Amino acid sequence: MRGLVKTYGEVRAVDGVSFDVERGTVLGLLGPNGAGKTTTVRALTTLLAPDAGEILVDGIDAVADAPTLRQHIGLAGQNASVDESLTGAENLVMFGRLYGMPRAKAKARAEELLAQFSLSDAAKRPVKNYSGGMRRRLDLAASLVAKPPILFLDEPTTGLDPRSRLELWEVIETLVGEGTTVLLTTQYLDEADRLADRIAVIDRGHVIAEGTSDELKARLGGERLVVMLEDAQAAPAAIEALGPMAAEPPVVEDGAVKLTVRQRTGAIVEAVRRLDEAGVGVDDVGLHRPTLDDVFLALTGHAAEEEETEA
Repeated sequence: MRGLVKTYGEVRAVDGVSFDVERGTVLGLLGPNGAGKTTTVRALTTLLAPDAGEILVDGIDAVADAPTLRQHIGLAGQNASVDESLTGAENLVMFGRLYGMPRAKAKARAEELLAQFSLSDAAKRPVKNYSGGMRRRLDLAASLVAKPPILFLDEPTTGLDPRSRLELWEVIETLVGEGTTVLLTTQYLDEADRLADRIAVIDRGHVIAEGTSDELKARLGGERLVVMLEDAQAAPAAIEALGPMAAEPPVVEDGAVKLTVRQRTGAIVEAVRRLDEAGVGVDDVGLHRPTLDDVFLALTGHAAEEEETEA
């Protein structure tokens, strides 16, 4: 994708987005609601005509040759595309028929996918009786009926309980292990950390950073010291005491003083000593490597889960 632009009236939902995805890998498109992730996916999957930019998927122009491209991709959006009045098996057979498969082939493919997604026991039950996790697995199965080499997953685990999210992660990892290329949009940092080979951080229609999870974390420097104070009012004194240890000025978040330390070895002992000498009471102290949460906060100034409205 090169220079994708999409506007709605005076709002630029996507403003010059560019990135590459290598075959057989996962690109995690990370950002808050309203960042432009879904608009980007809709353009990539021929559902939306861009105002400007170039999109090549599997070597096919997504604008000039959309019908051909649709034969090469699968899409599982934020909302389940299956018919609740049909059974799981009937849904998958229907998708096979829509792809032009003979009925016998569509039925065989449906049985194969139901087994792969642990839905065989529920194959003859109406989808309206499925749990949220079962519906999402069926929706993902529907996107794979035609065995596409490239799969687009737009926030596939939104609204799922932790167990269902884990199950879906394992399915995605299996698909990638078999050679499927995946573009995954998510606002869950742990999801991107686990599944993505590379991550593009998108915010307000722009890609503001790109790299592996480790590369993005490395941007924040070394280990981070987090000090929980007995009294939040002592934060200024704590910041003054810990300042000489910090690679950059310490900050206060949720009653804790946070700083990136110049040297990891002995940092906790030194911090406790400095705070004790300053008369600052400590409730807890810990040292940890930067997380994607830290990265996102540093890049955008707000958390990845903050709600915004996408045009």
